[in-house]
Amino acid sequence: MYRTDELVRALNVRDLTDPAQGPHAMQLLIADLKAALPDTREVRHHPLVPVEHNYEHLGYPADAITRDARYTRYVSETCMLRSHTTAMIPPVLKHVQPDVTLLCPGVVYRRDTVDRLHTGTPHQLELWRITHTHEPFDDLVDTVVRTVLPGKRYRTTDAVHPYTTHGKQIDVWHDGQWVEIGEGGYAARHVLKHHPHGLALGFGLDRLVMLRKGVPDIRLLRNDDPRIAAQMQDLAPYQQVSRHPAATRDISIMAGEHADAETLGDAIRALDPQDLVEEIEILSETPAHELPEHVRVRLDAKAGQKNVLIRVTMRAPERTLTDRETNDLRDRLLQGLRATAP
Repeated sequence: MYRTDELVRALNVRDLTDPAQGPHAMQLLIADLKAALPDTREVRHHPLVPVEHNYEHLGYPADAITRDARYTRYVSETCMLRSHTTAMIPPVLKHVQPDVTLLCPGVVYRRDTVDRLHTGTPHQLELWRITHTHEPFDDLVDTVVRTVLPGKRYRTTDAVHPYTTHGKQIDVWHDGQWVEIGEGGYAARHVLKHHPHGLALGFGLDRLVMLRKGVPDIRLLRNDDPRIAAQMQDLAPYQQVSRHPAATRDISIMAGEHADAETLGDAIRALDPQDLVEEIEILSETPAHELPEHVRVRLDAKAGQKNVLIRVTMRAPERTLTDRETNDLRDRLLQGLRATAP
């Protein structure tokens, strides 16, 4: 369960989709979609949600791995920080009538790996079209992609979601590779309930802004440096602030046997309030019982643990880090991760 200080810190993360918290390019994408789609209604809810809205009402099975406390930010047995904006949909459907296009933007809370494309507090946009008559899913996808990423080639591939039928993943072609931007399908009957028809789409807004503007690092979207922040007010191509060199340090820790890139990434983010860690890479994992005896003694290895060697890449977008800064951060990560190991 979340401690009070952790919850306060999470809820104080700026929501870039919310005009009340200052303008941002992300809001311009939402405005473009509202103009391109019929019968739009924007919905916002508090990010603390009942667990049943995030899981049960959307059809997630009781044993779904995503429900594990390693990946879900539980506040109590019945309350959590939403892990997707789809959690807004079940309560909203009780109070709307067709025909309507629901746009539900906001911050979601994940335990995720650390790299230039991921953050533990990404932004999503849930876009559901509730109608009296059947409408083609592909038409909605085409409208959305052409609106937010004009000129981009895209594809849909089969995918499975608990809250859709005939589910699809949506990718766009960017820099020589397919990049996932969202997923959706026809809204499942157990979610729609009394509504006759529905289309369900969910998009990662951080990824859309990065693709639209050519932003290379997700941390730049919230960066306070005036040279960077000023460029996050529009959808014009991003102009690189001089690229500063990265610093790399390796750390070795004993961790629980179920620790992975997502849970370790979450712990590292909590120990890095200045957001200087650009990426982590797990170089090796060795169960405690496979370590040489002298290594087990030196590391105080216990049963049910494993030795994890992590490569940490550190870089500040707006300046060059000093050796002292990188070494201090390495030591803080090492001590913090060791202190939290089971």
